[in-house]
Amino acid sequence: MSISGALGSRADAVAERLRAFAREGDLPEREPLPRYVAPLPALLEDLGLRLAWVVVGINLVGTAFGFWYYGPQFSLTPVEMWPFVPDSPLATLLIALSIAAWKLGRNNEALNALAFFGCIKLGLWTPYVLVAFFPEWGYAPWDPMYNFLFWSHLAMVVQAFVVHRYAAFPVWAIAVATLWYTVDLVVDYFYPVVGDPHHTLLPLPDAAPWLGVTALQVAALGAVLFTILPVFLALATRVEKLQLRLRGR
Repeated sequence: MSISGALGSRADAVAERLRAFAREGDLPEREPLPRYVAPLPALLEDLGLRLAWVVVGINLVGTAFGFWYYGPQFSLTPVEMWPFVPDSPLATLLIALSIAAWKLGRNNEALNALAFFGCIKLGLWTPYVLVAFFPEWGYAPWDPMYNFLFWSHLAMVVQAFVVHRYAAFPVWAIAVATLWYTVDLVVDYFYPVVGDPHHTLLPLPDAAPWLGVTALQVAALGAVLFTILPVFLALATRVEKLQLRLRGR
C-alpha cells in the first residue's frame, strides 16, 4: 500500500472513532433545523456535547484569563458599574454555566439565552474591532496574543450554535437576554450612567477620527449589529422548532 493510501486509511479510522465516540451516551436529539440557525456539522455538535465538562473547564479558564485581562479597566471604572466591564469573560462564564446546568439536569432557559447572546455578540465583536483597529493594537498578524484573542472569540460563536440542542428558546428567555444586552449596549456606548462609556478599552481615544467617523462610532456599530443578530437567530430558532412540532416532529 502506498504512503498516501496508508495515511488515508488511518484518517478514515480516526474519523470513524470520532463518530463512534460522539454517538456514545444520551445526547439531546438533533432536530432537522435549517443551516442558518444550526450551521455546525452533526459530528461537531455531538462532540461538543459529549465533551461537555471539558468545554466547561476551558470556558472557566478563559473566564479567569478574561477577568485578569480586564484588571486595568476595573481600576478605572466605578465599582457599581463593574458588571458592565468584563463582557467576554461574562459570556464564557454564562456558556460554562449553561452547559453545566444542562449536564446536571437543571436546564435553565434564561441562562441558555444569555449564553447564546453573549457568545455570538462578543465572539463576533472582538474579532471585528481587532480587524477594524488593527494597526493601532500594536500586534503583528502572527503575534500569539492577537491570534489567541481573534480565534478564541470566534470559537465562542461556534459554542453558541450547540445551545439549540438542549434549549427551547422560549420568548420570555429571549426577552431577558435582549434586555440585558440592550442595557449593556447603552451603558457601553450611549449613556454610561456613571463615569465614562464602559466598553472594552480601544487602542485609541473614543473621539479619535477613524474610518471617516470616530473610534467610538466604529466600535458601537459592531456592537449594535452583533446585539441584533442573536435576537434574530434566537427567535428564528424558536420559530423553526415550533414549526417542526406542528409538522408532527
